[in-house]
Amino acid sequence: MHEIIEFSNMIFKPIINLGAPPMMFIILTLLALLLRVKPTRAIEGGIKLAIALTGISAIINILTSAFSTALQAFVKSTGINLSITDVGWAPLATITWGSAYTLYFLLIMVIVNVVMLLLKRTNTLDVDIFDIWHLSITGLLVMYYSHNLLVASILIIIIGVMKIINSDLMKPTFNDLLNAPASNPMTSTHMNYMLNPVIMIFDKFFDKFLPFLDKYDFDAAKLNKKIGFWGSKFAIGVYLGVFIGILSRQSVKDTFTLAFTAGVCLELFSLIGAWFIAAVEPLSQGITDFTTKHLKGRTFNIGLDWPFVAGRAEIWAAANVLAPIMLLEALVLPGNRILPLGGIIAMGLTPALLVVTRGKLIRMIVIGAILLPLFLVSGTMIAPFVTQTAKAVGAFPSGVASSHLITHSTLEGPLEKVLAVIVGKATEGNTQFILYAIIALIVYIGLFTWYAKQMKKRNKAYEEAAK
Repeated sequence: MHEIIEFSNMIFKPIINLGAPPMMFIILTLLALLLRVKPTRAIEGGIKLAIALTGISAIINILTSAFSTALQAFVKSTGINLSITDVGWAPLATITWGSAYTLYFLLIMVIVNVVMLLLKRTNTLDVDIFDIWHLSITGLLVMYYSHNLLVASILIIIIGVMKIINSDLMKPTFNDLLNAPASNPMTSTHMNYMLNPVIMIFDKFFDKFLPFLDKYDFDAAKLNKKIGFWGSKFAIGVYLGVFIGILSRQSVKDTFTLAFTAGVCLELFSLIGAWFIAAVEPLSQGITDFTTKHLKGRTFNIGLDWPFVAGRAEIWAAANVLAPIMLLEALVLPGNRILPLGGIIAMGLTPALLVVTRGKLIRMIVIGAILLPLFLVSGTMIAPFVTQTAKAVGAFPSGVASSHLITHSTLEGPLEKVLAVIVGKATEGNTQFILYAIIALIVYIGLFTWYAKQMKKRNKAYEEAAK
């Protein structure tokens, strides 16, 4: 195993030293060419990814530079120690892709996916290559505590297999939400949907004890229209800027600067986020064509990034309502040290809420409010790892003081991050954490098994309704 990593580092270290944007341009382009994607399309995808990484880095530097002084004053003024900088998801993707281990984990999951397809344990071909970084963080966290690549690899495989199984389980629900025919190939292997089992516990609670609340559910599209620009990304950024400016006793001029800077940054986060998806499209198509050619006669689902359901208004209505709720929870949650900023639009949670509740907005908001603290706790817990890794790969935001910690407040897979920390500490030989790790794995796998049974019942109901 060590030899594999040394070999990987020997090949990729010179590329990694170029920095994240050039590195990912070269890697993505070469992978696409190897899969016989047309050179123009391969280069196009590589360039789009490079400029997306460059753009996100620039936005983060603008945001953190503008808020750095105000946040320090905020801590002194209020006594609330929210000193960890929330940089959002893109810098964490850059940090993770800066590690050669991410390519190793990607190779593992490609092999796992192909084996599952050959053994007919799944019908999903995972082409969401870029988002392997969500799973890679889990493995890197284990290694951060234990330096044990074997244990990290095993945990990656366990979670990765469950992610792929989950994509099959969700497929009929996606068809329902999109009003698509059974022949629709789209599903998702994204990490945010691994929170489905926990959400389903609360959804079942609603079914049994609070079903009458569904009578008062409201139309998300109408809510979004009624809220208008007041619930837009840039407006939420403005609110945050004004809030921090007032509490940190900034001047009127500086408060306006904070407000408008946060507004433009949150809006640009969303815009540039779409570039990442477009960047991996040529590679995803190449993988699809390659697998279809060599596994003829099979009908495949295609595992995509989550935004193919972004047209559902419930996702954005719930996110708009949950944003101020998360801010309030961050102020009072014991142990939390994150001021939600880059992750204030809770895309790590709302797509999973949509799938499990099937768009029941009251349920989405209530369950979301209950689960948001889990993200804040997880984000606080992994901040030292994120900060150290960012500095190691040269991806630490220049606008943040080197003594500060960074993280992402709504990073997908909070349960998996906590599990990785426990497993990592257990691998060090700590008897107490060995017991915790055994219990955590049993609960984690057991909960997913229960969830899978519930989804199979739902899918059977879909089949019967279609007859």
